[in-house]
Amino acid sequence: MLPIFLLTLRQLSGKWRLTIMSLLALLPVVVGVLMVSFEDAPSVADFEIGVLSSILAGAISPLVVLAIASAAFANEIEDKTLANLTLAPIPRWQIVVPKLLAAICVAGPFMAISAFLTGYFAYSADIRAALAVTAAVVVGVALYSSAFVWLGLKTTRAIGYGLLYIVLWEGFFSSFVMGVRLFSVRYFSIAWMHWFDARRFAGFDDFSFGFTVVASVAVFGGFLLLSIRRLRYMDVP
Repeated sequence: MLPIFLLTLRQLSGKWRLTIMSLLALLPVVVGVLMVSFEDAPSVADFEIGVLSSILAGAISPLVVLAIASAAFANEIEDKTLANLTLAPIPRWQIVVPKLLAAICVAGPFMAISAFLTGYFAYSADIRAALAVTAAVVVGVALYSSAFVWLGLKTTRAIGYGLLYIVLWEGFFSSFVMGVRLFSVRYFSIAWMHWFDARRFAGFDDFSFGFTVVASVAVFGGFLLLSIRRLRYMDVP
């Protein structure tokens, strides 16, 4: 598993990919700092909805993860070397798990730093709040990674379908259709943020702590199992 993990880390750490991720991760920090620096700065509730929910958890985080996780198997599929891995006498989960972990390890630090700085500056150096934002975003990175690794195995158009999912499901429908939030990674992240620091999203009582944990485990584990199953039964090029 370790050689697959290290190989995937190198594949996902290209110069241009890291540059794009850095710029995307910087955006919530800049927006947050600008918002709180104005004389008529928005309220805490407006900031949490506009920056933490819509921009950080609902847009930047899934975009960064999509660019990384959907490419976890892309090189092997494009170079037609995936057969070399699948023919090896190892269980399929020992291929999928290190690739998923590599995607999390590449995308996670970028989003963790972005989330911490955004929360730190916006909440006036409140470390507890900044750590709550960071932890919640990291949970979101793990959930998005599991979903997008599967999507990258399922189709060669993973970026296109992933963008549609981010814009329509996480962006539009989850904002206006309450029931969609029960199946939204964005709102799972917000729920974690609330439970890590109950002062944040204080009016967000849609999910109990038990539901948040169970739903997060179900999403992560469910897409992981789907990826293993897909790798087991797909026609390897």
